[in-house]
Amino acid sequence: MAQQTADASSSAGTNAALGAAMLAAASDNPRVDQLLERQIALSDLQIDNLRKQDEYETSHLRWRRFNDQMSGALQLMLVAIGLLIVAGIGAAIWNAAHDNGLVVEAFSVPPDLAAKGLSGEVIAGKVLARLSQFQDETVASRSSESYANNWGDDIKVQIPNTGVSIGEFNRMLQAWLGRETRISGEIYRTPDGLAIAARAGAETTPTFQGREADIDTLIDKVAQRIYRSTQPYRYAAWLEDHGRVAEARAILQSLAATASSPLERGWAYNGLAHLTIITGDIAEAEAYIYKAVAADPSLLQPRGNMLAGEQFLGHDEAALAAARDLLRVAAAGDPTLTQEAFTRNVLNGRLMLATYTGDFATALATAKQEETLDIELGRQDEELSCALLHDAACLAKVAALFGPAGDADTRENRDNNQQQVDTALERWDAVMSAADAFHLELMKGPLILKGLLVYNDQPLHALAAAHLGDFKLAHRLIDQTPGDCNICLRVRGTLAALEHRGDAADWWFAKAESAAPSIPQVDVDWGRALLMRGATVPAIAKFERAHKKGPLDADPLELWGEALLQQNRADLALAKFDAANRTAPHWARLHLKWGEALWWSGDKAAARKQWATAATLGLAPSERSELARVSH
Repeated sequence: MAQQTADASSSAGTNAALGAAMLAAASDNPRVDQLLERQIALSDLQIDNLRKQDEYETSHLRWRRFNDQMSGALQLMLVAIGLLIVAGIGAAIWNAAHDNGLVVEAFSVPPDLAAKGLSGEVIAGKVLARLSQFQDETVASRSSESYANNWGDDIKVQIPNTGVSIGEFNRMLQAWLGRETRISGEIYRTPDGLAIAARAGAETTPTFQGREADIDTLIDKVAQRIYRSTQPYRYAAWLEDHGRVAEARAILQSLAATASSPLERGWAYNGLAHLTIITGDIAEAEAYIYKAVAADPSLLQPRGNMLAGEQFLGHDEAALAAARDLLRVAAAGDPTLTQEAFTRNVLNGRLMLATYTGDFATALATAKQEETLDIELGRQDEELSCALLHDAACLAKVAALFGPAGDADTRENRDNNQQQVDTALERWDAVMSAADAFHLELMKGPLILKGLLVYNDQPLHALAAAHLGDFKLAHRLIDQTPGDCNICLRVRGTLAALEHRGDAADWWFAKAESAAPSIPQVDVDWGRALLMRGATVPAIAKFERAHKKGPLDADPLELWGEALLQQNRADLALAKFDAANRTAPHWARLHLKWGEALWWSGDKAAARKQWATAATLGLAPSERSELARVSH
């Protein structure tokens, strides 16, 4: 088109030149005028034609451009549709591969039964409803996702149809790639009524027979058998909750012996430990727990139970190690536990680690966190932590939060905790007055609580009796306790010290320290016993050793200060009391002794301030008498 325009311009120029020449001669020749007019008309016609051609070419090019755009858009649409199809197929394949649901197919039933409204779909629905009920009634700390045949909430009755459809395509994929648990079965007539059997995957249930009127009972039996074969651990938990402990034990023993998965074996042993501990045989339960940990070291729940068992048995060193191991394993997470169970285990591990190492401020903070999961247990642990911090105001504040005990278990747990609180505060009369009533409560309670008599009540009861001078009762109680219970060994040492049998006391404390070399409380008790007989140098060595094991424990520092006072080194005692005050600022006895050290150091004004503080913090009767004596 550009060439045509150039040609037109050239022609127009030639015509113009010709026209100019002809105009010059036009006045003399009429023929020239006619030729000029024709030439001008021809020129106009050519110009008009060229303009129309240009419009046509421009319109054609626009159409071709639009056509190209439409063609490109159509190709993009086809590509997009293709991608959607591929994505849809991919999603269907992914969903099928991750399908863990439960599908109950319509049962085969006699025509006359179907005519009464009990069609195959109805029977399948009844089986499904019963399985859902079993699942809802099963309470366990184990997460549902950890079960090999977990179907969660994806349970449905499937009615087969014919022909090719998207639904059939999806079912084919699920059968091919997924891990659906598919249940099928049949009901047929017998001379005495009906028989029912079902298949769960490759396993077939026994055939259950009964009258037609008992069809719901037959369905319940077949559903239980399905639950047992597909989720044996859950079924065992369900059986225990329904009082069928022997059946639950048999299933767990079989699972522990035959399961190919370390996870399943570990949980089976954990379940056996739980079934054993309720009989009161803590030692046998612990043996199962150790098997659970050996089967799958990554499981957190057995480690939590191991910690609880070792604590219960008074194996302080093993309990401390178990707490550290629990927290180490917890750092990697444990998807086999529910979030609540995981958090409970972690908080208990932190609480026990803090308590065994004398970090009672951290124990108190952890107990407050624990209260968000279990108000009753959290408050009991708060109460004991306040007592171990020698904080009477903290103790009173927490105690005021308790409401009435709603059941016997709660009352027994509170009484046990109160016994430990009174022991920590050296309220020996309170320990003694509550001991007999608590003993009767334990004897009436579950078998597991009877273990508290040996591992908790009797040692603390004996300790109180010894401090009150009833050595005969103290011996009768403590002599019945086992030789590997650390608190039992420490109480034997304290009892010997109170009877002024120093060599015997040292022997028992040495045995306790050998059994629990990492526990500062052993050295605290041993140092206190040495201090009672005036052996300040070895006592200070014990307090120093305890401080290294538990640097946040105020007890060894305060007692160290008392030992220095006995050596007439009040100047050195001040530093120990000041250090103890950083972790136990509300300890009445600490401020009493601190004031005494200040008095002998010559700062009588500061001494009176410390004694005034001590008077507001809940001094024991003997300490009030001492305050009255030293402050006048």
